[in-house]
Amino acid sequence: MRTTRLSRRAFLRRGLATSGGMALVAVGPWPGTSAQEAPMQKFEISLAAWSVHKLFYAGRLKQIDMPELCRKEFDLGGLELVNSFFPSPQYTYCRDLARRAQDHGVKILLIMCDGEGDLAAADKTERQQAVRNHRKWLDVAAVLGCHAIRCNSGEGRAGDADAIARCAESFVALCEYARPDKLSVLIENHGGLSSDPDSLLAVIRRVNDPRLGTLPDFGNFPPETDRYDAVRRMMPFAKAVSAKCYDFDEQGNETRIDYPRMLRIVLEAGYQGFVGIEYEGLRLDEKAGVLACKRLLERLR
Repeated sequence: MRTTRLSRRAFLRRGLATSGGMALVAVGPWPGTSAQEAPMQKFEISLAAWSVHKLFYAGRLKQIDMPELCRKEFDLGGLELVNSFFPSPQYTYCRDLARRAQDHGVKILLIMCDGEGDLAAADKTERQQAVRNHRKWLDVAAVLGCHAIRCNSGEGRAGDADAIARCAESFVALCEYARPDKLSVLIENHGGLSSDPDSLLAVIRRVNDPRLGTLPDFGNFPPETDRYDAVRRMMPFAKAVSAKCYDFDEQGNETRIDYPRMLRIVLEAGYQGFVGIEYEGLRLDEKAGVLACKRLLERLR
């Protein structure tokens, strides 16, 4: 007798339907885009889960408790997850995580995906496997009510036309998979081709799909790159922004990045989404670092 095996996407959709359709998991417009919702604020502030990775890896924090941390410790209404923090990407866990977020009034915005293969690999089989690996996170993002996943561009030399073409091919496939759920696929300046603004933007333009966007990170560029010019060039395609921070002076200013200048670039681009705190400092503990970055962003918005 022949049996039919449900695809991961079909399984997640079926689970969603039988759960009564939780309000949180309905995928709608990208959160944070309506000026009427917060007329006195130029952007909303979210927490990138990587900001508390030391607490997580030390066993002092579970991902399922991050929505509560986000609201009670930081009073933030947006959370950006990391795929490696998931104990399991199964439907029941995702449903519970979504409910936790809903209970605390937190929007799960996106999933940052690492370790799922090289989307610009020279070997076609390897590249196609990397695309398949990322698809499950689009399925999970749909269940959690995210607006996007963030992928890495893959390895390759800056300006390598062949690598850019291969990377673009992978992102075309991911955008097609994301389309039915109205999700976006984002590229962050996060190593490989993406560390070079010209190469990153070449991928964006080659794909030429509104589902593909950028996630400018204030701090992830090589020393020789003008980070302010690079972010300015990425902002027309931005669907999320990462406020990287390392340390603060006595006045609460970030010591490596000119935040007033950087946020002026973000706002002049007409961006109205969430700006995500990503603390990576060594001097302050993670909670203190997140709060210091939050105070700085609140002062400047």
